Amino acid sequence: MVKSLGELATILGAELAGDEDLQIYRLAPFASAKSGDITFVSDLMLLKNIDQCCASAIVLPLVAKSSYKGNALFLKVPYIGYAMLARIFDTTPNLPVKIAASAMIDETAVIGDNVAIAENVVIGANVTIANDCQIFANVVIGINVSIQENTKIYPNVTIYSDSEIGKRCIIHANSVIGSDGFGNVLHQGKWLKIPQIGKVIIEDDVEIGSSTTVDRGSLSDTILKKGVRIDNQCQIAHNVIVGEHTAMAGCSGIAGSSNIGAHCLIGGMVSITGHLEVVDNVTITGNAMVMRDIKEEGVYSSGIPAIKNKDWTRNTAYILKIRDLFKRLKILERQV
Repeated sequence: MVKSLGELATILGAELAGDEDLQIYRLAPFASAKSGDITFVSDLMLLKNIDQCCASAIVLPLVAKSSYKGNALFLKVPYIGYAMLARIFDTTPNLPVKIAASAMIDETAVIGDNVAIAENVVIGANVTIANDCQIFANVVIGINVSIQENTKIYPNVTIYSDSEIGKRCIIHANSVIGSDGFGNVLHQGKWLKIPQIGKVIIEDDVEIGSSTTVDRGSLSDTILKKGVRIDNQCQIAHNVIVGEHTAMAGCSGIAGSSNIGAHCLIGGMVSITGHLEVVDNVTITGNAMVMRDIKEEGVYSSGIPAIKNKDWTRNTAYILKIRDLFKRLKILERQV
């Protein structure tokens, strides 16, 4: 992919300085960029080292417009420019548009135009795969699954029956969509399994990281709404609803029947217990445990940063004495 600097300015909606006919071949990191590359600066601290950059052009913040005299694209938020450039110069390989001989496709499945299906894929009865989808090797798709246009399913993904996946979704390797939620009840001293008869609905433009699990609903459905981003190794339990454009970082989990609002940011290793409501526009920082409803937007944190073991041991000993200290304090208050 080769673009002129002028073409890139138009695509990014950026202010251009320098040679609009300059040919750009690659996007590269600031420190290693060379001739033919474009890079970006979003950290203002890097501006002091800008003369050391060998890129042919740089995406810069507007505040640098008066001081930088080279080939540049100026944006209010250069990191957005980087994201757009990464899409333009993306070199992630696509599958060839063909159906591998080793794929096993039920005769009732409906496969759209320009669909790529790689080796050892298994597609069950009454599956619908729309136009321009890519199904990588060893994917298993259960009965009655529907997958809409331009969706990409990476290797070893398993999609259980009745799941619905929207347009332009990406599901990364080894993820599982629609496995049983954790439905069990004790009966006469033994666990009685509760069949999970809901499904998973994934709306348009959702991306799910590798080795993540999204459980099917027990009665109602598990729903990931439009534009959701789920990182690697996350757990979405049965009946959970995740609102539009919410993002969830790696190793986090949401227990059953919780409802997460739109435009939330959930940090890594966050635990959200079941049957909770989290409103829109909430940020939950890493390692937090959410045990109550969050009813107001804002930033929420919990957890203890790593400290020396001897300090942790001492502090834990104090914590174990808090209840006794509280009782003694109440007695003293009454005496006063």
